[in-house]
Amino acid sequence: MTSHPHPEATVPQRLRILLISSEVEPFAKTGGLADVAGALPKALAGLGHDVRVLMPKYRGVERHAGSLAPRVPGVQVPIAGRIAEGTLLEGRMGAGIPIYFLAQDQYYDREGLYGTGEGDYWDNCERFIFFCRAALEGLKRLGWIPQVIHANDWQAGLVPVYLETLYRDDPGLAKIATLFTVHNLAYQGVFWHYDMAMTGLGWDLFTPAGIEYYGKLNFLKGGLVFGDLLTTVSRTYAREIQTPEFGCGLEGVLQERSAALHGVVNGIDYEAWNPASDGEIPKGYTADDLKGKRACKAALQEELGLAQEPAPLVGMVTRLVEQKGLTLVLDALPGLLAEGVQLALLGSGEPALEQAFGDAAAKHAGRVAVRLGYDAGLARRIYGGADCFLMPSRYEPCGLGQLISLRYGTIPLVRWTGGLADTVKEFDPAKQAGTGFGFAPFTHEALLECARRALAVFRQPRLWQRLMRNAMAEDFSWEASAREYVSLYRKAVKAAAR
Repeated sequence: MTSHPHPEATVPQRLRILLISSEVEPFAKTGGLADVAGALPKALAGLGHDVRVLMPKYRGVERHAGSLAPRVPGVQVPIAGRIAEGTLLEGRMGAGIPIYFLAQDQYYDREGLYGTGEGDYWDNCERFIFFCRAALEGLKRLGWIPQVIHANDWQAGLVPVYLETLYRDDPGLAKIATLFTVHNLAYQGVFWHYDMAMTGLGWDLFTPAGIEYYGKLNFLKGGLVFGDLLTTVSRTYAREIQTPEFGCGLEGVLQERSAALHGVVNGIDYEAWNPASDGEIPKGYTADDLKGKRACKAALQEELGLAQEPAPLVGMVTRLVEQKGLTLVLDALPGLLAEGVQLALLGSGEPALEQAFGDAAAKHAGRVAVRLGYDAGLARRIYGGADCFLMPSRYEPCGLGQLISLRYGTIPLVRWTGGLADTVKEFDPAKQAGTGFGFAPFTHEALLECARRALAVFRQPRLWQRLMRNAMAEDFSWEASAREYVSLYRKAVKAAAR
C-alpha cells in the first residue's frame, strides 16, 4: 500500500532484494519457511539479482556460518522503556550470498527458536518487535539499501508496518517496496494488547483496519494490511485462505486485499534432491534407467523389517499432527492392508498419534513400519524406496514432500487441497498422462478409493513405469518460482516509486 509522490521509473534489470526470515536453512530450521529462505535467494542470485538475507543469530548458527564479521555494531531500538542493542554480523550462504545475522544474546541465544517443548517463549512479542525494527535500523547504516524487502511470516510481519509508519519519511528507507509472504496462515503471532506499547507504534493502528485482532495485537495481520504485495505458497491456498474454512479469522482481511494476493508454488533444490546422485539411497537411478529404484525398495524393506515381497510400499515422512490427515490413515489402514499395501512412516508430533502408529506397527509387524523422530537419511531412503508417497492433509499451503516424491518417481497420493492440488495431476491410464492420484472429501473412504486407483495401475508394470517417468519429468526446481517472484518484486517496486 506504499504510495510515494515520485515519477514512474523503469525498474532496473538487476534488483536489490533483501529477504527477511526468522529461520533459514541450514542455519536454523523448524519447518518449510527455512527451506524457502535458504533456497529462493540462491535461485534469485542465479538469475543475476543482488539478493541478501537477514535473520536472527540464534545459538549455534556458527556451525554452518563459519566466521562472522561485525558489519553494523550498536543497532539500537527503543523497546519496553529501555534501549535494546544488537549487532549485524555478516556471513555468506550458498553461492556467496551475503547473510546478515542480528545478534542480541538476551533474545536469541537460547535453546530453541520460538520456544521449548514446554511452550512458546513468554517474550516472543518483544523478541520479534526487536527483530523487525532492528533490521530496519541496521539497514540505515549498512551502506546497501534494497529496492524491495521480502518479509516472511508473522515474525517479520511488522516490517511493512514500520516502513509505512515510523520510517515513512526516512530518506534511506522510504522508497523500499515490500512483498509479504504467508507460509502457513495458522501461525499468526498474536499477543495481548498491552504489548502494543513495546512496538513504538501509535494506538491509532490498534483498530480492526490496522493490526488489532479481536482485542489483541496480530503481527501477521500487520504484514497482510501493510505489505505492498502479498504472496502465499500456492495458487489454491491463496484462494482457500479467503474462505472461513481456511482463513483462520483473517479471511476478511485477505478478501479486501485479494487484488494484491498471489500464489507462488515453492520449489525444491534439484541438485540436493536427485535420485541419480543421492548418497543416502543404496543405488542411484534415473527416469531412463529405473533398475536402481527396485534396489532401493528392497533395501528399505530390509532396513525397516518389512516383508521382502513385491507388495506396493507406501511411504510417509510427516509431522504427526492433525493437519496432516493422520487420523484418515489410521482409519483407512485395515482397508489398505487388505489391498496388500505395506506402510513405512517416519515422523514425530502429537503423543496420541505417535502411540497409535506405534501400536499399528506392533500389531502388523512386517506390514507396517513406524520410526518416530526425524532421520534425514531415512527420509531420503523412503523417498527413494517407496512406490507411493501419501499426503492426505486437511490443508497444505504448499507441501514439499510431494515435490520430492515426484522427483524420485515415488507416486504421490494426495488430498486435493492447497499446493497438493497445484502440483499433482490425476493420472489418466487411457491417455497415460498425469503424475499421481488424489481425493477431495476428507474421509478415509475417499483415501481408500484413491489408493485403489493407484493400485490398479501399480499392478500393470509397464503403465506404472510410464507414470513414474511422467512424475520424474515434472520441473519444480526453484528457478521457475524465482522468476515469478522477480515479476512480483518489479510490480511492487513500480508501485512504491509512484
